[in-house]
Amino acid sequence: MLPLRAKRDHNVPSNLSGRGKISVNMEEITIYGTSWCVDCRRARQFLKERGVDFSEINIDEEPDAEELVLQVNDGLRKVPTIKIGERYFACSPFDPYQLSSELNIPLNKSRSPDNAQPSG
Repeated sequence: MLPLRAKRDHNVPSNLSGRGKISVNMEEITIYGTSWCVDCRRARQFLKERGVDFSEINIDEEPDAEELVLQVNDGLRKVPTIKIGERYFACSPFDPYQLSSELNIPLNKSRSPDNAQPSG
């Protein structure tokens, strides 16, 4: 395993803590991406909106992480590349259906009772 330094943990927003948090089979999720990548931003937002914890590594700042992305994508620098447990997959271009399926999480955002629309 390559040593990687620049991990940034993304915790569930405070308004979702205690409810709405999704556990993906208790496996750690890591997004390998860049700060300028639109697909990376979309993947991060998708996970945050569903209360999924993940770590992020910027491959522009970590040469070892960039090398890992190249290795797992047959020499292609595809971001975001997502690691769940010991499995890697690229979600480029961003595809919410693929991400939902790969991580076994809901496609649609869950609505909390605080945000529910009044009926009537």
